[in-house]
Amino acid sequence: MRPALFAIPTPLGGSPADALPESALGAIRGLRDFVAENAKSARAFLAAVGMPCALHDLRIEVLDQHTRSDAVRALLAPWHEGRALVLLAEAGCPAIADPGAALIAAVHRDDYRVVPLIGPSSIMLALMASGLEGQRFAFWGYLPRERDARETRIRELERRSREDGATQIFIETPYRNDAMMSSLLRSCSAGTHLCIASDLTLPQESIRTRSVAAWRAQLPSLARRPSVFMLLG
Repeated sequence: MRPALFAIPTPLGGSPADALPESALGAIRGLRDFVAENAKSARAFLAAVGMPCALHDLRIEVLDQHTRSDAVRALLAPWHEGRALVLLAEAGCPAIADPGAALIAAVHRDDYRVVPLIGPSSIMLALMASGLEGQRFAFWGYLPRERDARETRIRELERRSREDGATQIFIETPYRNDAMMSSLLRSCSAGTHLCIASDLTLPQESIRTRSVAAWRAQLPSLARRPSVFMLLG
């Protein structure tokens, strides 16, 4: 049987020991072939894990938004040669708002095993602490960049939330957080519940759920803070 593809989360911030159980860290130390979105940050993570070999002995291939779909299968070469292969996330869980899903799909097409290891998920951590509906929710990834399209989408999600009673979850590139917040406050009804979870797992972590009316009265500064946004109409 061919080795499995391991899907391994990475810390949202801080050290690997703070975010991953020792069982996951031990598994990582025994592996040598990796696929990651960014090779430089993957090496930094693996150095912090305490790999028992030199970093230049590791194979790290890149799978990012620019990787052609016809190039994905070539990344499985170590796995086809009988060696275990690891998909590393940039931060949080692989294949969730992450290009690694293409690699996992390629493994499933060959009908072989994918093993997800335990680690942090910003989406789940934010939802756990929000107080919003946790039995019905949807994650939408990134909303449109252009303001009018973004605000149209926000109104659609608010309507969907109100009709379905489901929490709507989305993220934004940190440097556009303040623009996202402005769009939310312009587009949503005063009584809609809005949770903003920033810097999860870090010392400066902030998770607050308030009505849109309350947020309008006290506008937060979110510039360059990794954040998850959740609304419930």
